Amino acid sequence: MGLARHMVNARSTGTSEQSKDDSQSSSDYETGLSDDEQLDVRIWLRLLTCANLIERRVRKNLRDKFDTTLPRFDVLAQVDRSPNGQPMRELSRRMMVTNGNITPLVDRLVEDKLIKRDPSPEDRRVQHIRLTAGGKRALDEMIPAHVSWVNNLIANLDRDNASQLYALLGELKASIQTAERDED
Repeated sequence: MGLARHMVNARSTGTSEQSKDDSQSSSDYETGLSDDEQLDVRIWLRLLTCANLIERRVRKNLRDKFDTTLPRFDVLAQVDRSPNGQPMRELSRRMMVTNGNITPLVDRLVEDKLIKRDPSPEDRRVQHIRLTAGGKRALDEMIPAHVSWVNNLIANLDRDNASQLYALLGELKASIQTAERDED
C-alpha cells in the first residue's frame, strides 16, 4: 500500500488522464502514473482503484440502507456458507484476519442476536459460529441489494468485455498464486 500512497502523491504532477477527469477521488491510485510507468504496477493500481471504488459504494449503501457495516455483512455472509456452524479459526481464515480482529465483531453480532456461538462437541475450547433466524433474515434482505449495487456499478461494461475481464483476472490470480508458490 505504501507504493499506492506514493503514486497518489505523484498525481500532483498531472497527466493527460488526470486532465480528462479532475474529479478523480483519492482512491484512484493509478491516475498519477505516466504512460512510461511499469505496466505491472499500473495493472495493480488499476485493480486497487476499482476495488476501492466498488467497496466505497457498497460500504455507503450498507450504512444507508441497512444501518450496518461491510465487516458485519462479510461475517454474516461467511457464516451463512456453513449452516451447521464453523469454528472461529475457520471464519478468521476465510475473512483473512486474525482471531483477535474478528472476536469483537462476532461479540457484537452475538449481542445483536444475528449469530450465535456454540461450543464444539469435540473440544469445548472451540466455538462454532452460526446464523440465528434473525441473522438469516437480515442477510437474506441484504444479499439481493448487494448484488444489485455491484451489478449497477459494472453495468456500463459490455457483457463480452466483462466475461473477458473475468477470464483475464482468473489468469492473473493463477499467475500470482504460482509466483507465491515459487517464492516459498
